[in-house]
Amino acid sequence: MTIEIGFTDELCNTQYAPLAVLMAYYQYHQVLEPLSAVQIRMKTRDFSAEDKLKQTLVTILSGCETFSEVNSKLKHEFGLAQACGWPRFADQSTLSRAMDSLTQMNIEQLRAAVKEIWYPSSQLRHHDWRGFLWLDFDLSGLTCGKRAEKSQKGYFSGKKTPRAGNWPGCRPLNTGKQSGPACIRAVGIPLPVLNQPC
Repeated sequence: MTIEIGFTDELCNTQYAPLAVLMAYYQYHQVLEPLSAVQIRMKTRDFSAEDKLKQTLVTILSGCETFSEVNSKLKHEFGLAQACGWPRFADQSTLSRAMDSLTQMNIEQLRAAVKEIWYPSSQLRHHDWRGFLWLDFDLSGLTCGKRAEKSQKGYFSGKKTPRAGNWPGCRPLNTGKQSGPACIRAVGIPLPVLNQPC
């Protein structure tokens, strides 16, 4: 399989070129073929149930958090749609209705299809299960500002997060960075040093 990425005279082919390459690779190697086993009873006019499931995957991989973002992010992406094998993307309402029509049996079929897709490339199946599988979790709570996206106030028992290099008292006073051929040394404003050692 040969995939070429290059420049064209057009203003824009797609802003999701890596995703287009990934979907072309999946299509060539029929990675998403198990999704055809999910038999959704629904009206199919322009897109099959399998196409709607694949478009839902593309929606997730393109960064859409909800189906309401599909029309604004993907509706005009004809290059990405053609790389995936569709003339265009389905409307957000079409994808939403497809997901709403999933029955419990369809969800089990989808679960089995997804397992069939990821299992061949999973590193867990190569793990020696006679030993331990070490998972590293960092459960320390970090403070966030009031304007942090989707932040919520939470409760953390015990000690507060220790001060690290991002605290004002631990920063170096002078910083320099070359930003071009004619650079000017950036000098930081001295901040009061906290009594606690870093």
